[in-house]
Amino acid sequence: MTQPSPSRLDRQMDFLMEIDRLKSVHRATKLADGTRRENSAEHSWHVALFALTLAEHAPQGIDRARVIEMLLLHDLVEIDAGDAPVYGNHDASAVAEAERKAADRIFGLLPEDQGAHFRAIWEEFEAMQTPEARFAKSLDRFAPPNMNIANGGGSWAEYNVDFGTFQANVGMKILQGAPALWEWIAPRAKAVIDRLREGPKP
Repeated sequence: MTQPSPSRLDRQMDFLMEIDRLKSVHRATKLADGTRRENSAEHSWHVALFALTLAEHAPQGIDRARVIEMLLLHDLVEIDAGDAPVYGNHDASAVAEAERKAADRIFGLLPEDQGAHFRAIWEEFEAMQTPEARFAKSLDRFAPPNMNIANGGGSWAEYNVDFGTFQANVGMKILQGAPALWEWIAPRAKAVIDRLREGPKP
């Protein structure tokens, strides 16, 4: 007997069940209490709440709902491609290709119109050409160092990060989309990083 074609709702539910796998992708960043590493689904939820809470620090006229949409979608590709820690050594072109293939598969689970919309939102975030994308990327970079500050160093200690590296890998993205957030976090991050690099007091 011929099986009926999947309905629109079937495809939406296939997508929603597939993205549950993001809860099993672990990141370098630890929780604020330092007890374990966060997963990418937790990160996406938390950074979307950063956008909701910190929208007043975005450029004037920004579409907050679009920023939140980007942040909820931006890491879904890690289901297939995995997380590439910001301080790790990676082949950027290989990571980008793996993420494009993941986007093809994951957004392709949806009905065509919805999949195309989600894919366009993801690509906008990656390209960082709009004010919304730059603010979303700044929040994506702003959230993890706040975890490191809260837990006493986290991934900065593991990767032996100095402030110059933090500024280059993370700070420039924050500054580009949310200068006020960079001004706030820079001295706090520097104090923790400098203390880590000085080592324990004799």
